[in-house]
Amino acid sequence: MDYRKQFVVEPGHRLCLKDIDPAYKGHHETHETAAAELEHYRQKLGQMQTLLYAERKHGILIVLQALDAGGKDGTVDHVFAAFNPQGASVTGFKQPTPLELAHDFLWRVHPHAPPKGWVSIFNRSHYEDVLVTRVHKLIDKATWTARYDRIRDFETELLESQTRILKFFLHISKEEQLSRFEQRLDDPARNWKISESDYSERELWDDYVAAFEDALSATSTHHAPWYVIPSNHKWFRNLAVSQIVADTMEELGMSFPKPTVDLADIRRKYHAAVEEEKKAH
Repeated sequence: MDYRKQFVVEPGHRLCLKDIDPAYKGHHETHETAAAELEHYRQKLGQMQTLLYAERKHGILIVLQALDAGGKDGTVDHVFAAFNPQGASVTGFKQPTPLELAHDFLWRVHPHAPPKGWVSIFNRSHYEDVLVTRVHKLIDKATWTARYDRIRDFETELLESQTRILKFFLHISKEEQLSRFEQRLDDPARNWKISESDYSERELWDDYVAAFEDALSATSTHHAPWYVIPSNHKWFRNLAVSQIVADTMEELGMSFPKPTVDLADIRRKYHAAVEEEKKAH
């Protein structure tokens, strides 16, 4: 099953999140039955990243957005741990600092875009400035609409520098969010994740849904598509995201670069060194 076709927000089409079942889990019934397929794609991610890093012709930008407890951290932990950290980075975009607020909203984002050969993962992103700011009425409709244009232009610039962009909205139900809040209360290892805003932001659920629907509809393009990933089942979320990223990277047609040294000469030196080692013993 090609999750890219199934979950993409088609450019020019209006997204309606209520039409997408956040509890969807494909042809697998349990984590156990999906484990082998998930491991296959995790291995593929590692292989594709090795090619990406060696070839250094492309960068990969992965954007993760979700409502609170949607699974952004979990996706980083369980999917993108497959990447070698020497060629990958994760940037979390929190509330802007005074310095960041003194610049345009994209100023703090661009330095974290991936160089060629690199994977950059945004845990929250430049989209916060058309989501949180809208819901909390810090900007008006004219401003967030203009920012959609700025975002599309920004992502086009990245594409022109050979950066592929994959954007994921991790879609959970309101009931699942409450269940995950309960887990944070009951598990001492998760208590640290609890914040005062969990429940105050939850009261704005419908406003956030409307903001996400507008933003994703306006900014899903062929070169920087949005995918809405059913995420009530964490294992299915991980499977779908890993497949989409791995298959997209494979389509880049990457290959290992040719060696920059004379292999015949290096082999001669190697064999000479082996002979010297034998004589020494």
